[in-house]
Amino acid sequence: MSTETLVAIIVPSVIVLVLIGVGLWALSRRRHLKHRFGPEYERTVEDAGGRLPADRELRDRERRHDALEIRELPPDLRQQYAEDWSHVQEHFVDRPESTVSEADSLVTRLMRERGYPTEGYEQQLQDLSVEHGRTLEHYRDAHDVQARGSGHATTEELRGAMVHYRALFDELLVAPSGAGSRTEER
Repeated sequence: MSTETLVAIIVPSVIVLVLIGVGLWALSRRRHLKHRFGPEYERTVEDAGGRLPADRELRDRERRHDALEIRELPPDLRQQYAEDWSHVQEHFVDRPESTVSEADSLVTRLMRERGYPTEGYEQQLQDLSVEHGRTLEHYRDAHDVQARGSGHATTEELRGAMVHYRALFDELLVAPSGAGSRTEER
């Protein structure tokens, strides 16, 4: 075989192998994002207008999250938060609307204690999505009810908001830092 023939065979073969490698790498990365973010992955794809911009956004969230100092709570502090939740829950029958606001405040306080920034709801969602993507819809639903304010939610909606806040609260309370892959089976 001549050198030209070998080059004509080898160069396209190498290009095909490189393209296959890049494709497999991209597929692996997307699989990782889907696994890590759970339902939040598809929501982000829809919001971002496609998989490539969503993948980029989710990788940015991962980088931001990695820079945060998320910490576990010591047992005594976990116990105190659990007691605080019980106290909040006890008031639901007598004053459901204010109890939902108290639950929101307690969840926000717990987030701050764990090391999550709490300066804005949208940023909270993005930061939580990295490790808590599977319970994030609970937080959205609860926050929506709470944000509607006084007199605009039924008692059943308020009860549902408490259940939703509790799902995220429980996960934040017990999940160790870096628990994103261990929490998805909840």
